[in-house]
Amino acid sequence: MAKEKMPVTPAIRILRAAKVPFVEHLYAYEEKGGTAVSARELGVDEHCVIKTLVMEDERGNPLLVLMHGDRQVSTKELARVMGVKGVSPCTPETANRHSGYLVGGTSPFGTRRAMPVYIEETVLDLPTVYLNGGKRGFLVSMAPQDAARLLNATPVRVAI
Repeated sequence: MAKEKMPVTPAIRILRAAKVPFVEHLYAYEEKGGTAVSARELGVDEHCVIKTLVMEDERGNPLLVLMHGDRQVSTKELARVMGVKGVSPCTPETANRHSGYLVGGTSPFGTRRAMPVYIEETVLDLPTVYLNGGKRGFLVSMAPQDAARLLNATPVRVAI
């Protein structure tokens, strides 16, 4: 059987240019399957699959939140930490516009627009994380510290 060709997305170009060590993983994408499907398909703990969430503050300023696949974001706590009145998830159309990626394939690397990135602090305690590689059904694994450094991510405690 022929080896499946790995996609070359803006995220992959950024990672290669930064010389960050990472491993590529393809899996069978399922619409609205989320991190549970990718974790199952790759045989990894969903806690280690990190979702990239596109959100906006009350003024419409976009931001990214990196959160464990099996946790949610307390938008109230995130707003408090950021010093803004409110934070809410973007609609899929708005998220696509801000990131340049399709929802379900949103990578924190190589976004169309530069956005502040917030990372759940406990993600940094994991030995390896799985992040979206910029295409549905495509993740990259790496050390969380490398991801945080490359993204200039701000650690926060906002998981619920």
